[in-house]
Amino acid sequence: MDAERTISALRYPRSFLGLLIAAFLLVALPLIGTLLYSAWHTERLTEQSRSAVSGASAAARASRSVVDRIGSIERLALQLAVTPDERLRADFTRAHDSFKQLSAELLSLTLKDEPRAVLNRTIAREQALYDYVGKAPKSAPDLRTVRALTGALVDDAYQVLAVSYFVADREVDRLGASAEDVHRRLIVMVLIATALALAAALALTRLIAQPIAELDAAIRQLGSADFARPIRVSGPEDLQSLGERLDWLRQRLTELEAQKNRFLRHLSHDLKTPLAALREGTELLNDQVAGPLAPPQRQVVAILRDNSVKLQRLIEDLLDYQRALHAASGLQIGAVALDGLLRQCVRSQQLAAQAKSQRLALETAAITVWADAAKLRSVIDNLVGNAVKFTPAGGEIRVLARQHEDSALIDVFDSGPGVPPEERDAIFEAFFRGRAGAFGRAEGTGLGLAIAREFTEAHGGRIEVVAGARGGHFRVSLPLRPAISLAEAA
Repeated sequence: MDAERTISALRYPRSFLGLLIAAFLLVALPLIGTLLYSAWHTERLTEQSRSAVSGASAAARASRSVVDRIGSIERLALQLAVTPDERLRADFTRAHDSFKQLSAELLSLTLKDEPRAVLNRTIAREQALYDYVGKAPKSAPDLRTVRALTGALVDDAYQVLAVSYFVADREVDRLGASAEDVHRRLIVMVLIATALALAAALALTRLIAQPIAELDAAIRQLGSADFARPIRVSGPEDLQSLGERLDWLRQRLTELEAQKNRFLRHLSHDLKTPLAALREGTELLNDQVAGPLAPPQRQVVAILRDNSVKLQRLIEDLLDYQRALHAASGLQIGAVALDGLLRQCVRSQQLAAQAKSQRLALETAAITVWADAAKLRSVIDNLVGNAVKFTPAGGEIRVLARQHEDSALIDVFDSGPGVPPEERDAIFEAFFRGRAGAFGRAEGTGLGLAIAREFTEAHGGRIEVVAGARGGHFRVSLPLRPAISLAEAA
């Protein structure tokens, strides 16, 4: 027992609530991981977009500044070609230095071959113009040559301006590829996380359902009066404690059942022993073993003999009724062909009906119910037997079975006196035999209909006397699949 508790403690939390919380966290863990992974990649994309915007903005500023410097260099070179001046030459040198710095910034960017070639060509042409104008003697450079050099440089300026567009397009493409890659990874992660969450949910559902199923099986075991097997419930400590209480209840019910059986055995012995002596004495008197009896004495002995027989039958019926109540708590459920069972019941009562010249008819459809065949037959036998008993000679008895929605209805009609309205409820009580009718009080203990009601209700059905019919009319309604009985039988 201690080893089982140790293993259970390793598998389960201390309480059922803790088990539910742990199960929720385990199921949510893959989804939380996917959410964190998505947040991390979203942050990375955000940083990449900031870097891309910053790079594109820097490229745009640098390319615009290069174009502006080319414009300044063109203007200063033309001025120097017309009017050589040292201040213009110094400005031209500063513009050249600024151009070199800005072009170096552009070259530091990751560029494709085509824009890098354009930029290098522009740098080379600007350097050639500087070498020709800036380093020329103090005399004015040739205007036509300067215009040719500046014209080629200006033509390149517009292509340099397109470098920023190349950078922006490259960053957009890079961001798009990164976003697509993240999108694919997230889809894979979501699928994996969903599969892991479902697998964890299924495993944990089984883990959680196991102690609940054991509790359900224990309750059904007690409900079916199976007190022999001990009850063990695994799981958290609170559910194990509940299982121990159910096992304690099983032991108490076992003790009570043993006490009841012992009481019935003692009662049967204590009643039957003096009753057997009484019957033996009356038989000896009736056989005149002790001497001849006068007619009045014979009448007294006959009364004693008959009543002792009735008393013995009452005692046996009482014990049978107790056994029937115990049997009603444990049904052996199976598929029963109702039409075949009814034919067997009618066939068994056919001789008794023929002895009274009664007509016994059966009308039934092919109906299958889930029931205990032996106990259901006891119910039908009791109703048909009562109909034969209470129907006068030459009367008619009719058994009708049909399906109505999810129930099977069995009606037993007879042409007897019927049941008085004031007795329709009490007739199903134990030992109730009703008042004498037109054909006298029938012999019996009044237990047959009580047992029939117990068996019918154990199936989740109902037995009743139908009002407004001529003669007797009993109806049994049974569910096609009695959930209560099936649960007990599981």
